[in-house]
Amino acid sequence: MEKRKLASVQYVHHITPIEGADKIECVHVLGWQCVAGKGQFQVGDHCVYMEVDSFLPVCERFEFLRSSSYKKSEILGEGFRLKTQKFRGQISQGLVQPLSILPEGEYELGADVTDVLGIRKWEIEEKVTSSGTVIGDFPFGITKTDELRVQSYPELINEFKAVPEYYISTKMDGTSVTMYWVDGKFGVCGRNYEYEDNDKCAMWKYAHDHNIEEDLRVNSIPDVAIQGEFCGAGIQRNRLKLVKPEWYVFTVVDMKTRRRYSLEQMKEFCRCTGLTMVPVEEIGSEFPYDSVEELLSRAKGKYSSGMNKEGIVIRPTETVYSRTIEGPLSMKVLNNDYLLKE
Repeated sequence: MEKRKLASVQYVHHITPIEGADKIECVHVLGWQCVAGKGQFQVGDHCVYMEVDSFLPVCERFEFLRSSSYKKSEILGEGFRLKTQKFRGQISQGLVQPLSILPEGEYELGADVTDVLGIRKWEIEEKVTSSGTVIGDFPFGITKTDELRVQSYPELINEFKAVPEYYISTKMDGTSVTMYWVDGKFGVCGRNYEYEDNDKCAMWKYAHDHNIEEDLRVNSIPDVAIQGEFCGAGIQRNRLKLVKPEWYVFTVVDMKTRRRYSLEQMKEFCRCTGLTMVPVEEIGSEFPYDSVEELLSRAKGKYSSGMNKEGIVIRPTETVYSRTIEGPLSMKVLNNDYLLKE
């Protein structure tokens, strides 16, 4: 799958005023809306767009962000974290800056300037979700979970128009956990690392309590990587209000063919193994959503706990390759109500 561009050269496709605001306006880039200084950009201008969750280095060009965005992380050090904010009632997602912040040179539309600007992805330290013992990096050959947002790739909407059938699942609020069964070996991983099997690791405890390795063996399941959202007390803010941890499966990959299971195959897999799948909200034969704005509206809603849900994930019911993201067609749409609470 294409590497996520945290910062890239884009163009301003329209600008909208903010009622009652004399000094700021909304600048629209890709499918994103950013608040910027009035008159700073014109429609058609090339600019540098930096996504939400970008972690910008401490330097003079970004110093104006200190009061709103400064963070100090044990892992990443000091920097400025971009997140969803609201100004005068308008949501701002990311940061738009003029091309002059780049070193001298020629930059094509769409150019990835993440490394040029020293930008990294903001990561919450994995220790907040597990006190287990790390035994290695994420296993080679298994793709990490990092769903791409529709605002960054609005052209995915047209790709979904061409698929015979799609489904929408609820994005559960937790942390990504991958369990794999390859050549008779069972392993458990967080978002970035593999963990030792001991009583300190909540993810391994869950696997033992639910007999996952035994079920894979008994059912003669071929080599697979199982990926899901691990939710419960101590993970994020436990918006699902779970008393006991739960693991919601959203992807199963055949490790021999490197192909994702279809929706029906994943349902059958979860039935055989007793695992819980992410809730499916909608299945349809014709993709009815025409714009990012419609999808943002569709992503709103609440969990059964009454808390704002994180959003939705959209996929074809049968795996389809996407030319846009150079991998299986899929996209997420986050709930802006949830983002503002974050």
